[in-house]
Amino acid sequence: MSSQHFIPPVNFGMMEEDVYRSGQPNELNFPFLEKLGLKTIAWLAPEEPSQRFLDFIDDQEIQFHHLGVVSAVNAWDPITEESVLEALELILNPRTYPMIIMCNLGRHRTGTIVGCLRKLQRWNLTAIFEEYRRYAGPKVRLLNEQFIELFDTDLVRVPTNPPRWL
Repeated sequence: MSSQHFIPPVNFGMMEEDVYRSGQPNELNFPFLEKLGLKTIAWLAPEEPSQRFLDFIDDQEIQFHHLGVVSAVNAWDPITEESVLEALELILNPRTYPMIIMCNLGRHRTGTIVGCLRKLQRWNLTAIFEEYRRYAGPKVRLLNEQFIELFDTDLVRVPTNPPRWL
């Protein structure tokens, strides 16, 4: 008798119902992701994900959005405002659910998007930064926290039928 193990990707978490975050998965994580029944993946890293992951996306017929290509050249630079707005547009569209946002380790770019979403949800900055730091661990980037703090939520196009958690 064989038993199936469901192992989430690094830094996996549920942001809201049917909206998840994580780092890039490997083959061990594919059965777990398959259980989520994903419709959409927002990839935030500037480089392409692994070929095995791209094959998994194709096999599962998941919509793939590579938003990281407009990121700055320096990996230490915060994600661009354009990428944040594109990601939030996907996240605020319930037709994309279930969906996941991810970057290489699910820390900085993903954490910045989540922080901007939390700001849109009117969380206070202390709670936003606590969540960011929980996933970033000792690798907190103050530029990302500054980006979240200064992010103008008025730039976000909220759909006419937003998710109920907004």
